[in-house]
Amino acid sequence: MSNQSDMSKRQIRREQIRRKEQRGRWIGIGLITVGALLVAFLIIWPNVKPITGITAIDPNPRPQANANSMGNPEAPVKIVEYSDFQCPFCRNFYTDTEPKLVENYIATGKVYFTYRSTGNWVSANIGGGLTESEDAAKAAYCAGDQNMYWEMHDMIFSNVLGEDVGSFTDRRLAAIAEKTGLDMNQYNDCYSSDKFADQAFQDGKDALLAGVQGTPSFVLTYTDANGSEVSELIEGAQPFSVFQEKIDAALAIVSQ
Repeated sequence: MSNQSDMSKRQIRREQIRRKEQRGRWIGIGLITVGALLVAFLIIWPNVKPITGITAIDPNPRPQANANSMGNPEAPVKIVEYSDFQCPFCRNFYTDTEPKLVENYIATGKVYFTYRSTGNWVSANIGGGLTESEDAAKAAYCAGDQNMYWEMHDMIFSNVLGEDVGSFTDRRLAAIAEKTGLDMNQYNDCYSSDKFADQAFQDGKDALLAGVQGTPSFVLTYTDANGSEVSELIEGAQPFSVFQEKIDAALAIVSQ
C-alpha cells in the first residue's frame, strides 16, 4: 500500500508540474500575442487614424495667377521667392508682407512674382532624402495642375504644426488638399506618381545657384537702360518698406 501511495503522490505531483508548465506556456504565448498585437497597432494606427485639426482659410487674392506665379508676365520687375513651407519666417512673409506687395505692385502690373518652395534645400541638393517640406512643395504643384496652386499654398502655410513633426505627412497633405477643394482622384494620381519630384528638387538646386543661404530669400531682376539684366538678392523676411525701396529703385532705372 505504501508503494502504491507513493506512486500516486508522484503521479499527482508530475501532473501538477505538467499542468503548471502548460499554463506557463499558454501565458507566455498569450503575452507574446498581446505584445505582437500592440506593436502592430502602434505601427498601423498612425496610418489609419482620422486626420483632424485641419484649418480651413479664405486664400489671399492673387491677380493673374498662373501655377506658382502671379501678376503680369510682362511686368518690368520680376521677383522669385525661394521659400520653405515649414519655415516660420516664410510664413511671416506670406501673412504680413506679400499682401502689400500684391496690392501695390503685383496687381498694378509692376511686378511679376513667382514662388518656389525649396524644401530642406541644403540636404535636398547634396544627396539628402525627401523631407516634409519637399513633399509639401510637390503637393502644391499638384494643386497647380487644377489651377489651385495659391489656394493650396495658403492652406499649407496655415496648417504647419512645427518643423519635421508630421505637419506634412502624405495623409495630412491629402487632408489639406481635400479641405482646399481639390479633385482628390486627380490629386492622388499626381502626388503618388511623384510627378513634380524633379521640379521640387530643381527649386532647391536653383536656390543654391542663386546664392541663397536661407529662407525666405528673393531674387529681384529687371533690365536697365543699356539692356543688361540686373539681379539683386534680398535675404530674409524683410518688412514691406525694404521691398518698396528696392522695387521703386528698379522701376526708376527701368523708366529712364
